[in-house]
Amino acid sequence: MSKNLVVAIDGYSSCGKSTLAKALAKKLHFIYVDSGAMYRAVTLYFIRNNIKLDDEFAVENALKQIHLNFHSLDYQTHITLNDEEVSTEIRQMPVSENVSEVSALKSVRKEMVKQQQRMGKLKNIIMDGRDIGTTVFPYAEVKIFMIADPKIRAERRFKEAKSKEENISLEEIFDNIAHRDFLDTTRKESPLTRAKDAIVLDNTTLSEKQQLEFALERVKPFIFQND
Repeated sequence: MSKNLVVAIDGYSSCGKSTLAKALAKKLHFIYVDSGAMYRAVTLYFIRNNIKLDDEFAVENALKQIHLNFHSLDYQTHITLNDEEVSTEIRQMPVSENVSEVSALKSVRKEMVKQQQRMGKLKNIIMDGRDIGTTVFPYAEVKIFMIADPKIRAERRFKEAKSKEENISLEEIFDNIAHRDFLDTTRKESPLTRAKDAIVLDNTTLSEKQQLEFALERVKPFIFQND
């Protein structure tokens, strides 16, 4: 390929963005960048260090202390926070309940976008999040916007939580998803919106295999163009 190819996958929480992005990256041998994990890691740091979100000085200072890195193990992407493996901890409810508020902060988004854009200049990447196709990579060659019925999203998240033996009810998860949807779509900084040139993927009734096939059909033409 003569130039780096960027695939941006955006959409609502618990729509399976990461699952699709990982599968697509594995299939194409691209690098998978989990932008959501970056915001979750920042949130975890803020929780651990009792950073008040309305204290701009404390937030700015905390961001200077945060160093994030990705590494792959058995085709799985892991994230470290200041050299500590936190891939599991950032998926737990305390982080889920606060990540939307943290990611809405202008200073946080500015720092994360800067790191994400730097990654896109280095290699062919698949990146998923809320504003990848609108803010981070507005000129991405392929943009996919994922949606699904909220009840189905909650059920999927509930099954995942049960498999990890997390003590949380389906109702709590449904409420969390609704709350995050509201915050993500109404926040001032880079709200969740579909880019005009993004292809909508409604996976309410689709299997993971069908979703992957859908994405591959959209990406392959650009790979051939860049050969």
